[in-house]
Amino acid sequence: MYKTRTNIIAVCIFILNIILSQSVFAREKVITLGGKDGWKNISSLDRLSIGKGRYGYDALEISSVSSEIDEDTDLYINFENKKLRDECGNYTVDNNQNKSLLFSSEKFMGQYAASFKNIGGIKLEGNSDSIFGRSGLVGSFSIDFWLKPSIVESGEILFMWRSSRSVGLEPIYQMITVAFVENHLEWIFSNIFTGYDTPEHEIKLSGRRSIIPGKWVHHQLSYDNDTGLIEYRVNGMLESLVYSTTNGRERGGSVCPPMLGVKASIELCPYYTGLIDDFRIKKCAVDENFINTSYDIYMGQGGRFESEPIMVSKGASLKCLNSIYNKSSQTDIIYYVRSGDNFYNWDNNYPEWKKVNCGESLQDINGLYFQVACELYPDGSRRKTPSVTSIDLVFDEVELPLPPVKLIAVPGDGEVTLSWPLSVDNSIGGYYVFYGERSGEYLGRDCVLGESPVNVGNTVSVKLTGLENGKIYYFSVASYSSIDENILGELSKEVYARPLRK
Repeated sequence: MYKTRTNIIAVCIFILNIILSQSVFAREKVITLGGKDGWKNISSLDRLSIGKGRYGYDALEISSVSSEIDEDTDLYINFENKKLRDECGNYTVDNNQNKSLLFSSEKFMGQYAASFKNIGGIKLEGNSDSIFGRSGLVGSFSIDFWLKPSIVESGEILFMWRSSRSVGLEPIYQMITVAFVENHLEWIFSNIFTGYDTPEHEIKLSGRRSIIPGKWVHHQLSYDNDTGLIEYRVNGMLESLVYSTTNGRERGGSVCPPMLGVKASIELCPYYTGLIDDFRIKKCAVDENFINTSYDIYMGQGGRFESEPIMVSKGASLKCLNSIYNKSSQTDIIYYVRSGDNFYNWDNNYPEWKKVNCGESLQDINGLYFQVACELYPDGSRRKTPSVTSIDLVFDEVELPLPPVKLIAVPGDGEVTLSWPLSVDNSIGGYYVFYGERSGEYLGRDCVLGESPVNVGNTVSVKLTGLENGKIYYFSVASYSSIDENILGELSKEVYARPLRK
């Protein structure tokens, strides 16, 4: 019975030693990217932007398809950064006319959209390089925008241009309006196109499908000056077409081109309640590629985030990666990590990125630096994006070994003997001795064992020879880990001694 009890006690002591050993050698720590502190350690964002995620925190999400400005772009307003301006610089905004405008994060593209409440709108004055900033023939053009009306009432106007031109000695009133008529959007060009038998002429295009309040829809009108074709599309689907030709058909008639009279301002959303985003005018007709992609919200290839190399501690081991995210059907988030003791020679492929699953147990990812990346992919319709609110890196950090509790220095002839009591810290692999001629400055070079600091191994005393008699020296000792001699603990209390000839 006594022998059995002794064995049980021995086993319990062995298990306790293992537990104590593990607690001394490593402790669990967590580094959080994102969350309440935001995304501060970003190295690169490729096709990603910052949106709103869980708990109202900033989150990574795929950037919406941005409208590129090219030589054909006449006007582009995206309402980003809560600023109302033409990104092309061709039109100036009359700030006295936009008092009803509010910026809304309920956007379709980018970060913000414009919100209007029936009266006010925006007035835009074009320069001589713009379509609506001069008189004369216009040529091909297109107008497109995203719309989310709050209500759909007849008489609400989204776009208006009013002017006049002279035919002979008589002035003729000109007008372009885009307005709601019986739950449909209608485009009317009054006396804009010239070359008909009579000077007064109206071209009208009306959508076939009803506009639904509270839903984002892409609207696009295109005029081709070569053929006279005018097309109105909703989400890329053809709603109406008209030929501005003398016979109203594709063949057999002459094209009647648009001609603008006296220069006048554009009025955007003068009588409209709802949201509008990414309003654009181009000096060309719409090509097939633009029709197929202009109503995509997100790029099919998604986007990628990479953090900066994050310094943890020598010998740290990544245990798992956790994340707070939103992911809907068909969207995806893929996480990667890599590690190393020195990141100065890292490139895109070295060290190798390791694909990891959120929450899984990880092995063999160790080092002084961790780096994390994630890729976000939209759904098949390119209308939904996942988002990442935060990423937690859970890792074991090697505990720093304790310094000697006491340090004794005994001077001799050209030497000093240092000694210290045996440490109770079983994580210690050895000791470094620091010495120098000024307190706190351990830059000594006199010792035969070498320059400061000197690795004296796992011992509790050392004799430092080759020191200069009469000169005062200051000493301190630091323990290093049995895992790696570069993992140093704190310095011990400083002592001093002056070698003398006896």
